[in-house]
Amino acid sequence: MITFTWYGHAALGLETGGYKLVVDPFFSGNPAASTTADKVHPDFILISHGHGDHVGDAIAIAKRTGALVISNHEIAGWMGKHGVQNVHGQHLGGGFKHPFGYLKLTLALHGSQLPDGSDGGNPCGFLLTTNDGKKLYLAQDTGLFGDMKLIGEEGLDLAVVPIGDNYTMGPDDALRAVKLLQPKTVIPIHYNTFDLLNQDAAAWAKRVEAETSAKAVALKPGESFEF
Repeated sequence: MITFTWYGHAALGLETGGYKLVVDPFFSGNPAASTTADKVHPDFILISHGHGDHVGDAIAIAKRTGALVISNHEIAGWMGKHGVQNVHGQHLGGGFKHPFGYLKLTLALHGSQLPDGSDGGNPCGFLLTTNDGKKLYLAQDTGLFGDMKLIGEEGLDLAVVPIGDNYTMGPDDALRAVKLLQPKTVIPIHYNTFDLLNQDAAAWAKRVEAETSAKAVALKPGESFEF
């Protein structure tokens, strides 16, 4: 059993095989956050890129819990300079067998400058193969790109895609992404955090189910999906 939780914006939680993961832990200053940084207790923290609304509370959470921070090489190094000793750097297209499964960093079309102006390297998404063989794709912040078709050829049990527009894919491109990815289930994220990102996720989910074979699950912040 895998439990996926949407905390709001692009902050995600995963529980698989007894391990707890938090992805892009933006809680402090997040008007959509369903919890606070001090209430999450991950074993691993995944960071997709350097923007403040994704790095979020990673440093504080990592120092408090000792969680391993996984990101690209530049962000892993930056975390180390800020006192986080337990880090693992990867890069686009590279995978590594972690205790919770095999994690590959995928392409993402976005930026990655860190909050202090440092180079955040290349933004990424995450393709996770869990120890029981489930395939999850967390697109995080990205525009539409054709190689999503290649990611879909992995046979995805779950895809998580942004729909907020302006900074990432909007509803139309996110629907096109689902058609390329062909997941069994898709969950939208990165919307309704701020007025600029307001979208009707329920309407989008209906479009997905009308035009693809995917099940679309529009969660509210704090809600979970199990599979």
